[in-house]
Amino acid sequence: MASHEPQIEVFSTTPQSKDRPRETYVQQVIDVARWSEEAGCTAILVYTDNSLVDAWLVSQIILQNTKKLCPLVAVQPVYMHPYTVAKMVSTFAHLYQRRIYLNLVAGGFKNDLIALNDNTPHDDRYLRLVEYTTIIRMLLSSPDPVTFAGKYYKVQALRMTPALPPELFPGFLISGSSEAGLAAAKAIGAMPVQYPKPSKEYEAAAGNPDRAGIRVGIIARPTSAEAWSVAIERFPGDRKGQLAHQLAMRLSDSVWHKQLSEMTRENGDQQGVYWMWPFENYQTFCPYLVGSYEEVADELSRYVRSGYQTFILDIPPAQEELKHVRAAFEHASRAVAL
Repeated sequence: MASHEPQIEVFSTTPQSKDRPRETYVQQVIDVARWSEEAGCTAILVYTDNSLVDAWLVSQIILQNTKKLCPLVAVQPVYMHPYTVAKMVSTFAHLYQRRIYLNLVAGGFKNDLIALNDNTPHDDRYLRLVEYTTIIRMLLSSPDPVTFAGKYYKVQALRMTPALPPELFPGFLISGSSEAGLAAAKAIGAMPVQYPKPSKEYEAAAGNPDRAGIRVGIIARPTSAEAWSVAIERFPGDRKGQLAHQLAMRLSDSVWHKQLSEMTRENGDQQGVYWMWPFENYQTFCPYLVGSYEEVADELSRYVRSGYQTFILDIPPAQEELKHVRAAFEHASRAVAL
């Protein structure tokens, strides 16, 4: 799934515990992790929120059942002190000799934050996240005790043991859909991740990031008709889901959620291979690209040329789906290399 010029990285996503039977959930995590590794994915996203099992324990299952795949663990300041995050990273490196990626989450679902008594305003949550990540970085990179004093966190002569090997230093990703998120990404050296618009909207834009990621689902098949048949069967219209989406829009302060919803109102749910229907029906939280391998690859290659070289996929429903996705990325890699 990669070419050397430019480098394309593909991440997968772990099933969510709230959507799967308890009796089979662990095996489903193992299966999706193994499929993702076989498909050449670099890492796999593990979600966190109040409704899910602990992301770190799920990540340990992934590490125990794969050889190279790196967990992309969602971390939220309200859930865990930065020292504990750094300790988990260093511990996993010590036990499994595996690199961890951290998906830095500034907030979350509004009701989750209310339940946790976190009333921090949206932009201030990113300022808090900068301090949070700065401490994690210092603990994992400094051979000396770490002292830090900020608005939200303070540590004094804190040392990380076991020390982290430099080659296993984590990758940092953060939402880049708002100005506050982009500023935080720059401040802490994290990769901004966005929910993309159709690729044509980036082609003439100035100031695209040198290295950034996008969150997108993909349904690709040898022909467009096959792909759309699969897409429509997988994501049928759901009035209950549409109402849930509308409610989430009223309650959320998420910038990306509002951006995608406004774009759908302006342009409809389909623009070429770009499809927003699953998002509108509250069946997923990202746009989809649907079409033949060549059509999807054309869209992907335009994203890559605009600076978006890391792609975080939706949860794969089957191993076969990742084979089709890989075919689309192979076409895209060849197109970009020309």
